[in-house]
Amino acid sequence: MGHVEKVARRHKIKTRSKARGQGTVEKPRLCVFRSLSQIYVQLVDDVNGAILLSVSSMSKENKGLKGTKCDISRTIGKQIGEKAVQKGITKVVFDRNGFRYHGRVQALADGAREAGLVF
Repeated sequence: MGHVEKVARRHKIKTRSKARGQGTVEKPRLCVFRSLSQIYVQLVDDVNGAILLSVSSMSKENKGLKGTKCDISRTIGKQIGEKAVQKGITKVVFDRNGFRYHGRVQALADGAREAGLVF
């Protein structure tokens, strides 16, 4: 499967899953994007079109993180979970954004669950 087919497949899955699970203020969408070397996660309120929280491996507080990509993803998941719990958000809709639930995406989800998010 070539790069173009992979991107088209991911876009198709992304569109399908986004139509299914809309985020609200009470239960926002935990949206994950993973590039080759970085990972980004946001809590999105689709009703108002607002981003409630965001954490990434590129932010200033995370620049010095050491370890494997999966370890860093788990740390990012814990950070977004802790920030969400501080804001009073405990339930979210997990949006893997067309990426397979494996490796870094799974590690991020596990970290968020450890921090207290329910999905």
